[in-house]
Amino acid sequence: MSDNHLVGAGIGLRLPHVQEILAAGQTGIPWFEVLVDNWLVEGGLNKRMLQEVCERYPIVLHSVGLSLGGLSPLDLDYLKQVKALKRETGAIWYSEHASFSGNNDFKVPDLLPLPYTEEAVDHLSQRIMQVQEFMGERILLENVSTYLSCQFNEMTEGEFIAAVADKADCYLLLDINNAYVTAKNLDQEMQTFMDVIPVERVKQIHLAGFHEKEDFLLDAHNHAVDQKVWQAFEQFIEKNGAIPSMIEWDNDLPPLARLLQEREIAASILASAKPVTQAAAAFRGSYAFS
Repeated sequence: MSDNHLVGAGIGLRLPHVQEILAAGQTGIPWFEVLVDNWLVEGGLNKRMLQEVCERYPIVLHSVGLSLGGLSPLDLDYLKQVKALKRETGAIWYSEHASFSGNNDFKVPDLLPLPYTEEAVDHLSQRIMQVQEFMGERILLENVSTYLSCQFNEMTEGEFIAAVADKADCYLLLDINNAYVTAKNLDQEMQTFMDVIPVERVKQIHLAGFHEKEDFLLDAHNHAVDQKVWQAFEQFIEKNGAIPSMIEWDNDLPPLARLLQEREIAASILASAKPVTQAAAAFRGSYAFS
């Protein structure tokens, strides 16, 4: 099922919940985000089940496997699979991370941030443009969680993300949990990041839970959304209007009913938001790439 316009609060589609979602008929969930990599690996998740979901609900695609900021040539075979899955499912858009996770010779089990330099802006922008040319449309770029500050940074993370989005002419997936985790870990003001994000490019928002360690926050996606993250989300939506948002819970999955309680909070905040400006709505509504 495909739609050109997403609204409201969705959730990430996870295998333990799929049968319940299909059996329930109408769940009240307006859309789902599908983690591409779960459905592409050999012996991975059941595509027939995914197709059943797609026949009933709009979906968007999200991936962690491209290493968009890496130095090795982009994996075009991987992108071919993403493009094919997008076509098969009727997914509305595809998002990736402003990070690297290794190269052709080695992979790291995390999404590592890039240095915030002009050189990195050029590098990441060129690779995003290559992906967009291949996909035939704009993609969404997500900010990642950070645990250490690079000594070579020439700008803030917000300035970096804004510069890349402008140069690559891509959209953004704003992860408010990641922004909060980074701010706390680096002893920075989260609002400094939020204030420079070009809101007209934000087509989707992620909300997730972190794990609090002794001296840092871990972006574990295994807890309910923290109250501070809810507050930041509510402030952003109140200022900028409703933007499609979703609950991202990947580990230590709760029952679907618990996840839906989180979704209801996001839905309530979005429902009370003012309309977005006409200019922002027009820009977000046009994601064909030329």
